[in-house]
Amino acid sequence: MGNQSLPLYLASLNSGSNGNCYYIGNEEDSVLIDAGISRRETIRRMNRLGLAIERVRAIFISHEHGDHIRGVEVLSRKHGIPVYMTSSTYLGSRRRPDPEFLRPLVALEPVEIGSLTVLSFSKQHDGIDPCSFTVSSNGLTAGVFTDIGRVCDRVIRYFSRCHAAFLESNYDETMLMEGRYPVYLKQRINGERGHLSNDQALELFIAHRAPFLQLLVLSHLSAINNRPEIVSGLFAPHANGTQITIASRYRESEVYSIRDSGLR
Repeated sequence: MGNQSLPLYLASLNSGSNGNCYYIGNEEDSVLIDAGISRRETIRRMNRLGLAIERVRAIFISHEHGDHIRGVEVLSRKHGIPVYMTSSTYLGSRRRPDPEFLRPLVALEPVEIGSLTVLSFSKQHDGIDPCSFTVSSNGLTAGVFTDIGRVCDRVIRYFSRCHAAFLESNYDETMLMEGRYPVYLKQRINGERGHLSNDQALELFIAHRAPFLQLLVLSHLSAINNRPEIVSGLFAPHANGTQITIASRYRESEVYSIRDSGLR
């Protein structure tokens, strides 16, 4: 059967304002989307999951905020891993990879990483040049859709192609508006360049998921303005055969396996 039987593996190594890092790959090659936790913690969590850093062929950076790039310089240098980021993101970053490992990233230009194809596209967020990603292999596609202020046509287009997705469900609107955050921060979070609320994420899921979407990992939950049980209660009634889980801001997830024949 050869490569056509290869599953796609996914794991969240951490998800939240304290650090974001997502693993996507097959049995031959893998990539990290963002590197927002330390190199040491990244390796520790991968080891616990049985994931080898030697199979990570590249790191893709979505934008320059610290919770997405904190570990990238040391991780890339220590393990010789290329880093793909836009030139604007690189220039605006406080933590930059060594130029030796820097690779150009241009929206909508596919990047071949071994047996994987990574596609970036622009999104609405308050970074300099923010982007989201899909990773494809052998007819399977997984996406990372976090740090998004609003659901634009591009988000809909690429989300609807996914067999698995990490989707932001950052805040409960009532908790945010009635909470302790100052007004300017509330406006930033629920503005068009902020984050997706639970209701916005749910609307995207219900209206635009593919019939073959096997796994939805709800991600980047706020520690102050959300609770996992709220998110679970909203999404569970609409699962309709999709496995729905929530990424932790404190620990790694399990490793999920996506196959043509279904989730295993």
